[in-house]
Amino acid sequence: MGSLKLTFLGTGTSLGVPIIGCHCEVCSSMDKRDKRLRTSALIDTDKGTRICIDAGPDFRYQMLREKVEYLDAILITHEHRDHTAGLDDVRSFNYLQRKSMDIYGNKEALAGMRKMYYYVFENSHYPGVPEFNLHEINPFITGSFKINELEIVPIKVMHAQLPTLAYRIGSLAYITDAKMISPKQEEKLYGVETLVVNALRWTEHFSHFTIHEALALIEKVKPKVAYLTHLSHEVGPYKDFQQFLPDNVHLAYDGLQISVDY
Repeated sequence: MGSLKLTFLGTGTSLGVPIIGCHCEVCSSMDKRDKRLRTSALIDTDKGTRICIDAGPDFRYQMLREKVEYLDAILITHEHRDHTAGLDDVRSFNYLQRKSMDIYGNKEALAGMRKMYYYVFENSHYPGVPEFNLHEINPFITGSFKINELEIVPIKVMHAQLPTLAYRIGSLAYITDAKMISPKQEEKLYGVETLVVNALRWTEHFSHFTIHEALALIEKVKPKVAYLTHLSHEVGPYKDFQQFLPDNVHLAYDGLQISVDY
């Protein structure tokens, strides 16, 4: 047993909040909790292991904001650019740590990275490009994998037609960009005490849980506490939202830190 700290690096959608050119109440809000970078999370354990979940276009700023100077690994949920567009900036960690960055994802995510970052994998290796050490995760074959002392269970969720990985670490589970989870994969969530799950907006969306769908999953899994992430400006201002949620469910916001036993 041990403890870990999860820092919400970003809790917004692919457009972020505020959205360019939008003057709605949320995008115009002066409340820092309504300012949302692209969704990502940082995990620090009491034994010194540090991993990041996703590395979107705000990755560099998020690392600077949290004063992160080393990373053991990056877990990728899927290949969409709001979750992977910052991976070029692992160059700084390559230099500081003098090794390639271990990056974990499913075959679809790794294929997307090889296409997006083609210059990393070319035979003529240009000096200064980032260095990746890719690890393919198949949630049907890989029951769990370890990064130092952390045992991580991959969970397949569907983002419309795209297979996406959620991750469970002990009593914590982190899900983003999900619309559907099969009953078999959902079983991997049972027993978690802290659940982080995407909840894009109130109205229906083809590839993301709505707030109502996220709350329904929380009701089934029954964690002690849950946090909603990957939130759009359509959710409404932070200050008005908690009244709509059960006592054990909270809106996450950028910079929020929570402690979890694992």
